[in-house]
Amino acid sequence: MSTPLPLVASDLDRTLVYSAAALGLTMPDHRAPRLLCVEVHEHKPLSYVTEQAARLLAELKTATVFVPTTTRTRKQYQRIQLPGPPSEFAICANGGHLLVNGVSDLDWAREVTARIAAECASLDEVRAHLRAVADPGWLRKERVAEDLFAYLVVERELLPEEWVKELAAWADPRGWTVSLQGRKIYAVPKPLTKSAAVREVARRTGAELTLAAGDSLLDADLLLAADRGWRPGHGELAEAGWQSPATEALAARGVLAGEEILRRLLAAAAC
Repeated sequence: MSTPLPLVASDLDRTLVYSAAALGLTMPDHRAPRLLCVEVHEHKPLSYVTEQAARLLAELKTATVFVPTTTRTRKQYQRIQLPGPPSEFAICANGGHLLVNGVSDLDWAREVTARIAAECASLDEVRAHLRAVADPGWLRKERVAEDLFAYLVVERELLPEEWVKELAAWADPRGWTVSLQGRKIYAVPKPLTKSAAVREVARRTGAELTLAAGDSLLDADLLLAADRGWRPGHGELAEAGWQSPATEALAARGVLAGEEILRRLLAAAAC
């Protein structure tokens, strides 16, 4: 019997793929890496990887079970065209949807929905609170993702420093967690986790080694569940000084961090 391939579960935005605003390029223009656009939205380029990262990712996909693991909705995820062969599995909506060859596993979705209903305050209650406490001076949009969680799009420079902490303190006893990522503030039910979906993929594939990468507080459970993990030098986890014994904190920031993460994943998968 052949040895199962390693499982690689990686967050996408600000971990592997980067918007123009998140590239973090600090070198002179003539020394900047060549970029490959991997997402177009409304006829405009939106997300990028370096050309070297694209090559590394294509190689990683042939050597592992590579599972994109994102808070994006299914529709948002489907805009991304990652280099290399298509992934059999993908995790969307922070674990709310497990895609198998592009189709949501309905049994998994029902299981997640049942846990949220049993353990958490309702989405309607959380949305009502968000609308009540958000200031129109900095709030730009209020959205619901897949009828599972809510998020706000804000003007970050106008957002009061303590507002997110106050929201988190309100949400915690109601079974919800809060995460600030760029211009978005997420309110997510605690049972809605990337790690649970990744464990399900590991069960189905028989993977004996799980590697992971992520940058935000919503990735912490994913990194804790992995045998080895990596986080970039930017993002919520870096800002909080978050650490775990199996997670390596990289110094690299921006799109070059994505490239370095892929190098580390590929090297670890080959061991």
